[in-house]
Amino acid sequence: MKRITILCALSLLFVVQAWAGQSVITEVAGSACMGDDKSRKETEQQAVKEATRRAAEYASTYVTSETHVKDSALESDLISAYANAHVKVIQELEKAWYKDDSSGECFRTRLKVEVIPDRKAMTKTSEKALLDDPAAPLNVHVWTDRKEYHLGDRIRVFLKANKPFYGKVLYKDAGGKVIQLLPNPYRNENYFNGGVVYELPGGGDRFDLEVTPPFGSEQITVYAATSPLGDLDASPTGGVYQIRTKPQDVSTGTRGIRLVTKGTGSALKMPTAEFAETTFELTTQ
Repeated sequence: MKRITILCALSLLFVVQAWAGQSVITEVAGSACMGDDKSRKETEQQAVKEATRRAAEYASTYVTSETHVKDSALESDLISAYANAHVKVIQELEKAWYKDDSSGECFRTRLKVEVIPDRKAMTKTSEKALLDDPAAPLNVHVWTDRKEYHLGDRIRVFLKANKPFYGKVLYKDAGGKVIQLLPNPYRNENYFNGGVVYELPGGGDRFDLEVTPPFGSEQITVYAATSPLGDLDASPTGGVYQIRTKPQDVSTGTRGIRLVTKGTGSALKMPTAEFAETTFELTTQ
């Protein structure tokens, strides 16, 4: 089996995670007209504001429609979290000025946005309940097999989600190098079943995670969504992919999701995907 050396040891372990977040990614349109009291810039800003407002309202409707958690208190917390969500623009898909016969000069925009639920409200929810309930929003956990690692030890990584998802597993070492553990050149697996524990390295992999210097702070990050994730600039190196996308652009790149329309009701016609990003913090001893 081909080896790669990845610098790794843990200060925290099992299902304790440094950061985990869920969100909804969707495409939404907004428009505004100048009238007598707005400049072109103000009109464009109003159109964007209208689009993000619609996205926040839609995400709340989506979660209400798609979430059927058995615990009523948990469901109430989830709805509250999305009712107080923050909207982040990922990409401007379209923008144009046009002439309206009754309103004059108008501006329209179409955006891909991420609706991020209120973190304080989300902390009230039970992580275990979210992880075990396929009716809850997408939630992914990642953990490792031991509390501490030493030079020469081999590391096992595990991940599990509450529902089926498309995913990427990335590893950032102490020197800032980022590699993609899965999918990899020998294991092109990017779709995972809910309720199943997956192990890395696993069947088909041709690498080992072996502890070597330099030592320091390290991370395992899982990006997951209910639709295929965006692509990253990567090249094969041994049994994994070396990520060449700039570190500050990796998070945005994975959110380049190919969205599909969810549901048939009038409230669920926007192209939408549930998204989750989970990071496990590692430190070498």
